[in-house]
Amino acid sequence: MSDQKSGYEKEIKDIRLTVAPGQTTPVRIDRYLTEMVQNATRNKVQQAISEKRVLVNGKPIKPSYIVQAGDLIEAEMLKPVVPDLEAEDIPLDVIYEDEQLLIVNKPADMVVHPAFGNWTGTMVNALMHHTAELSDVADDEDKRPGIVHRIDKGTSGLLVVARNDNAHHLLAKQFADHSTERTYQAIVWGTPPEEGTFDKPIGRNRSDRKRMAAMEDGSGKRAVTHYKVIEYFDHLALIEARLETGRTHQIRVHFAHAGFPLFGDETYGGTSVRYGPNTGFRKDLFKRLFTKLGRQCLHAKTLGFIHPESGERVTFDSNLPEDFEYTLKALREYCK
Repeated sequence: MSDQKSGYEKEIKDIRLTVAPGQTTPVRIDRYLTEMVQNATRNKVQQAISEKRVLVNGKPIKPSYIVQAGDLIEAEMLKPVVPDLEAEDIPLDVIYEDEQLLIVNKPADMVVHPAFGNWTGTMVNALMHHTAELSDVADDEDKRPGIVHRIDKGTSGLLVVARNDNAHHLLAKQFADHSTERTYQAIVWGTPPEEGTFDKPIGRNRSDRKRMAAMEDGSGKRAVTHYKVIEYFDHLALIEARLETGRTHQIRVHFAHAGFPLFGDETYGGTSVRYGPNTGFRKDLFKRLFTKLGRQCLHAKTLGFIHPESGERVTFDSNLPEDFEYTLKALREYCK
């Protein structure tokens, strides 16, 4: 079925999920699917329900249906039309470039590749302007030309971008087999041990699809983060994290799960005073720092891999961005 008028191109039957056994809070089916299905909107879900393209335990339901633990939900959702990408003249901080690849220092407010709700202003749009041949490099049908890996919009730091298919293949293989070297710096709440390792699978949060979670039931994908503390403050710490794997939100989820959420991370509980007094000057200081950051205090600082042409290991390093340094300076001055 085609429905170009409404901005969708075809029906795809790709939704099949079971309501978690622990679901006890009353929630309507339209709201539940909006939260659980990536890129879903309330209107799109309600349209699917009205057209009987959503079944619960094999039967059509109304939008007001209250989901029950164990319900089997099957749905056909309309897929958004994917627009053609356009090159955009957006400044990039390219710290290295050759015929095979680029190393880009991504600012914290930039989305890496286009997706639903972010078709313009992304790093891919900027890269297509900077390097014309990227339009033909791997993954173009997925609107990710040249992109080998990514970091969250709110995370700053280093990314490698392939300039041809061979480089893309060889670099992607290294990320897939976890042979790259990636270290991050972050400020976390609490006083973690001087060093440690988090080895906890990560999967989609069953009650909020926009969040990830450390999975206690053995589901999810293996995720391993090694870390060491660089500096302690008053109920906070500057840490260096080394990724053995690269799951979505991995550092953020692992530290939050251990009780040390990243400073400024609204998604995982880092925008409130988690430890120490929440009064007076300290409260005002953190409020100012949260406003200044507007994101999780996380930076992809170093990146190492085997160069796809020379076969030699190369390593790149980046400075902490201004908002991160501003936060560090304030903590060193007032929270020692």
